Amino acid sequence: MSRIAVFGAGSIGCYIGGRLAVAGHDVTFIGRPYQAEALAAHGLTVSDYRGYRSRLTPAEVTFRTDAAAAATADLVLITVKSGAIETAAQALAPLLRHDALVISLQNGLHNVEPLRDALPRHTVLAGMVPFNVMQPGPGHFHQGSEGMLQVQQSPRLDPFLNAFQSAGLPLVRVDNIVAVQWAKLLLNLNNAVNGLSGLPLRAELEQRAYRQVLAAAQREALALLKRRKQPLAKLTPLPAAWLPPLLELPDSFFRRFAHRLLAIDPLARSSLQDDLAAGRRTEIEWLQGEIVKMAEAEGQSAPVNRRLMELVQAAELGGRRNWSGPELLNAVRAAR
Repeated sequence: MSRIAVFGAGSIGCYIGGRLAVAGHDVTFIGRPYQAEALAAHGLTVSDYRGYRSRLTPAEVTFRTDAAAAATADLVLITVKSGAIETAAQALAPLLRHDALVISLQNGLHNVEPLRDALPRHTVLAGMVPFNVMQPGPGHFHQGSEGMLQVQQSPRLDPFLNAFQSAGLPLVRVDNIVAVQWAKLLLNLNNAVNGLSGLPLRAELEQRAYRQVLAAAQREALALLKRRKQPLAKLTPLPAAWLPPLLELPDSFFRRFAHRLLAIDPLARSSLQDDLAAGRRTEIEWLQGEIVKMAEAEGQSAPVNRRLMELVQAAELGGRRNWSGPELLNAVRAAR
């Protein structure tokens, strides 16, 4: 049986690792002491929006706080926040077996590069988690939206495909992972809107003003990506360019189509909203920040995404995170 280490066991890591462990695979979670304490007290429960639910007792969970626990792993899943990737890379470099496979399952576009620089002898693959994971309670990790794990194509994946299949998380292997990452980033521009709304994702997306903010942010990104001739993978039934017009439809029309785009649990929230609620640094620099940087590199501007980034950064410092849709829409319009 393959040994799997989840490095950076927060919501995503505990959910994916939890599904693998429930399926009987040898999983070691590596994360922060507060998470270790929660799982030691409550065990690990994984559930999803379709009704799946399973639990591991505390005795069935192997959780460590030291990177050395990854030393014997055949497969290492990296699920730290984007801001911690360089630290993670340096911590793992002297420890991993030379034949260990490393998969980065993070938001953002450039997390693989630091890992490959630090681990030049290893196969390091980029991956993408399309679904949302929230924590309804201590030790409980809930998949709140649909989607399948996508990973850069490589024959090194072959020995692990059955493990993910048995866990109900089949891996979709893709040739152009960059197109997938950009398409996911386009959808993740909603994380800032959701975090500033303070609402569950579905409740936020049911209000046209919030959707208009997201549509404006996506239009900026799409215009810049078109200039760069960057292809986008199709992660929803509609092409990416069709999303802003759909988002701007009146609520009654939008509801007719929304369920065809993405199934979302009524209680699901973005990870950015969870980070703000917990007083943690968000990944806004790897979301809206990527669009702002791309605009600067092209000699362009991205005022909507810049304003959303500024508002989230203010919220990180204790600023407002309960904007109504009209208030947020007015704030980004004023920035244009």
